[in-house]
Amino acid sequence: MRLLPAVVLCALSLPAQAQQPLSASDWLSGSVQGPSRESSAWRPGDPPPAGVPGAPGPKPVAETAEVGAVQVTRLGNGNPDATGLISARKAGLPASLWQGSSPQALADQILRTPARLPAMNALLERVLTTQFIPPVSDVGGAPGGLFLARVDRLLDAGALDRAQALLIAAGPSDPEIFRRLFDIALLKGDEGRACDIMNTTPGIAPSFSARIFCLAQTGDWAAAALSLNGAEALGLLNSDEAVLLTHFLDDTYVDSEEQPPVPERMTPIQFRIHEAIGQPLPTSSLPLAFAHSDLRPNNGWKARLDAAERLARAGAMPPATLRALYSEQAPAASGGVWDRSGAMRRFEASLADGDPLAALPDAFDIFRSAGMAPVLAAMIAADLPEGDEGRPAEIATTLRQWQGLPVAAPLEPDPALKADPLPPPATRLGEALLGAMADVDAGMDGDLPRAARGLAMLRVLGLAAEAELAAAQLSLLPAMGPQR
Repeated sequence: MRLLPAVVLCALSLPAQAQQPLSASDWLSGSVQGPSRESSAWRPGDPPPAGVPGAPGPKPVAETAEVGAVQVTRLGNGNPDATGLISARKAGLPASLWQGSSPQALADQILRTPARLPAMNALLERVLTTQFIPPVSDVGGAPGGLFLARVDRLLDAGALDRAQALLIAAGPSDPEIFRRLFDIALLKGDEGRACDIMNTTPGIAPSFSARIFCLAQTGDWAAAALSLNGAEALGLLNSDEAVLLTHFLDDTYVDSEEQPPVPERMTPIQFRIHEAIGQPLPTSSLPLAFAHSDLRPNNGWKARLDAAERLARAGAMPPATLRALYSEQAPAASGGVWDRSGAMRRFEASLADGDPLAALPDAFDIFRSAGMAPVLAAMIAADLPEGDEGRPAEIATTLRQWQGLPVAAPLEPDPALKADPLPPPATRLGEALLGAMADVDAGMDGDLPRAARGLAMLRVLGLAAEAELAAAQLSLLPAMGPQR
């Protein structure tokens, strides 16, 4: 079994070139080095093989006069940097946002731009998923780096659905695009479809581990074992990967106390294999995207609630999804997530009775103590009435204004957030926008003068509504943050 047949060696020749990391997502599965395409064993200087012009031997002769079948080959999808889910006009942004900037400079800035404030988080997602005119590529640079940076930024933020939609729109034929689609499928429990695509599309397998995993996933355990032995013999897997895959394929380890080592940087495929061998790992210490794996129906309600809250805090989950999950069952205990679930159930009951303010103070205090008042606002602000008096009405006003909904007596923005108008940038609008968002984010740490400059730039760029919402949220932070 340690002697790898030539046919298996050909099957293991995966077409991915050496790639430098394109984002901060170190957990993405690494691409392997290999030939860029399948090729024969013929090399220049050798006699031409049969069937090649100039080769010795009889020449091919048509057997009939029939017209041969027309073969259709799909053309490339062009520059993926131009891919988007919505038009610039629909997004309320100029189509020339990226013009005048270097794709690499934009990619680096996208990966560094913070967006902790909900208003800025929503704006950043809009920027990342909008179709703009692609910038002129750097000298010698391949197109697509900006697109991958946009996707990786969404992945880092836990927005798997939006990242997946972008990748599908660009087409899965590129190995770097498929690598990300494969990892998303692993995290969402849909690896069967990803393996089908990989098995029917030569040259896009992201790693030897992925190839072996998919062979086993489709039931070809013998081929998976043979591929593992060959890849290990050829040094195509590191020792930890080989040990983990051996535990995955060899059922003699089921009753063994020996456990494979846990890697320092977990990849989705390693995470799923640990789960498959009966050693599931907690996601709380892993990157945010891994929380999606806990949302699968085979997990318990508390695990799904914990994961959903973690994603909702980052703005990576629709508020309605978390709200529905809170109402799925009655709390099984008290404290933590159980208290928030109970508070939401009481609010839902008071809302059904026509008096949503009755249970609002209790829900607000519970969520605020956990630093989740913004999440509560996203879930219920639209159900709260305007006006009235008393503490419940004040809370309702705060939550509604936080979401940008009309209120009878809005809180005036902090005077420190006012700045002199700025001159509009003549070019490199995208860099100016991303820089303004980083400036606004500084207001979360108390640097209001810098935040004021960012808000002024947003207004110059035609994003007055977003600037007003961000100013309101920065001003409301003391009322929404945890009490000290």
